[in-house]
Amino acid sequence: MGGASSAIVAGLAVWLAALGFAQIPGAAERKGQTRPAPAKAPHFETSDNCLACHNSLTSPSGEDVSIGSAWRGSMMANSSRDPYWQASVRRETIDHPSKTAEIEDECSTCHMPMARTIARSSGGHGQVFAHLPVGRDGSDAGRLAADGVSCTLCHQISPDRLGTPESFTGGFVVNPAPATGAAIFGPFRIDVGRTRVMHSAAGVTPTEATHIQQSELCATCHTLYTKALGPSGEVTASLPEQVPYLEWRHSAFRTERSCQSCHMPEVAEPTPVSSVLGEPRIGMSRHAFIGGNFFMLRMLNRYRAELGVEALPIELETTARATTLQLQTGTATVSVAGARVSGAMLDLDVAVRNLTGHKFPTGYPARRAWLHVLVRDRDGRAVFESGAVQPSGAIAGNHNDVDAARYEPHYNEIRSADQVQIYESIMVDTAGAVTTGLLKGARFVKDNRLLPRGFDKSTAAADIAVRGEAAADDDFTADGDRLRYRIDVNKAAGPLQVIVELRYQPIAFRWARNLATYDADEPRRFVSYFEAMSSQSSMVVATAGLQVQLPSDLR
Repeated sequence: MGGASSAIVAGLAVWLAALGFAQIPGAAERKGQTRPAPAKAPHFETSDNCLACHNSLTSPSGEDVSIGSAWRGSMMANSSRDPYWQASVRRETIDHPSKTAEIEDECSTCHMPMARTIARSSGGHGQVFAHLPVGRDGSDAGRLAADGVSCTLCHQISPDRLGTPESFTGGFVVNPAPATGAAIFGPFRIDVGRTRVMHSAAGVTPTEATHIQQSELCATCHTLYTKALGPSGEVTASLPEQVPYLEWRHSAFRTERSCQSCHMPEVAEPTPVSSVLGEPRIGMSRHAFIGGNFFMLRMLNRYRAELGVEALPIELETTARATTLQLQTGTATVSVAGARVSGAMLDLDVAVRNLTGHKFPTGYPARRAWLHVLVRDRDGRAVFESGAVQPSGAIAGNHNDVDAARYEPHYNEIRSADQVQIYESIMVDTAGAVTTGLLKGARFVKDNRLLPRGFDKSTAAADIAVRGEAAADDDFTADGDRLRYRIDVNKAAGPLQVIVELRYQPIAFRWARNLATYDADEPRRFVSYFEAMSSQSSMVVATAGLQVQLPSDLR
């Protein structure tokens, strides 16, 4: 289609110029320079160049599937603005001042990846605080840092070494851009005419590649090992800080679904991926990257001016609502498997099951889920309650929320209100002290997060192993967790109402509270945000209930 391609390019060039975004300038051209010939470093465009064509997209049934606005309201787009991440990086530099440069470099790898990649290509290192607050640094590097995990980062990761340990902890490969323009990988074959249009507009070359839809691509940043540092900055241990890819690989989902199939579900109808000369494509992926951090999305929206957020309020709220919907419909189930009254005791058997393809919760170890069990008498008075959430975001009865040095064990039977079944990972340092400092964490002493279907805990590698009492609990398996509540109902008037909730919190109270001791802007700011929004920090993922008759009710 050589003649047709030339006609398309020529006609489109005139049309694009009339609209004002033909030859959209790259970072160098914004400073009055010409686009370089053979480049010796990767070439990144900021998202505004991509949004010009990959927004305003509608499916045949009328659904807005715009790539640009969906991405802009995601945690990927706001990775550098995340105030919890900023506060945590500052904490680590205060704890380990001799390693500040190395800490900023590592922490920028996946939160400011484009700026860090460019810096490393010229022999430098990634920076964090030089680019904060977002929007202040108007340099090329500052603009790239502000763009978070942007379009031309993910779409330029090459298939080199994907799925290998070398690719983990931000070990993705972005190759130097040739004179013909950086290869932008995507799942579709692009004809010559449209290839020329994209190169003219952004200086890149669309390239068909299947690895863009494989879990191994996501694993580069979502398989993260951190190194515990001693008093002099020496490495004392390595910690599998978050390894959802390895969890997924040990589950039944490995042969059934990829990361993208859940977090970037495809549009069911043939839909154009570009608003400029786009043709309907089967298998277009949504770009909202729905995960589990509804709380941070709303924090970003509430404090948008201070954090330099560019997404529209409706874009962030749309993603937050989609996140809560996915958590409530595709994450876990809870049920009361049995209820028996014997004498003065009510025995409740509660069953919880994970529906996801990795542990739940997974990712950053600040995340936790827990069971809230409430029994009321016929007048509505509480007879028993375990796991109530407090306005501060703390869990009533949880050792760790009261005392940073302690933590709640895993239970197979709960007999009192101050015992709570919390699904979480707990780190300790080399001396065995509980910590929320990533670069102090040497190992996990508790990991009873719910297992995905097909996960065999007896054969799981050390990096994804079940830790603590759950390892020996025969009722804690890939089929879920089953535990008993033994409740004294001697003085209760029935019938009893039983309510069981599985609650989830992306940033646990203790992980937020421990930042309050750090005298620096970023920790102070985040703690103030958390305290202002603490009552919104958790949500109900699943619920079950039933009515229990007491023997006295039957007389």
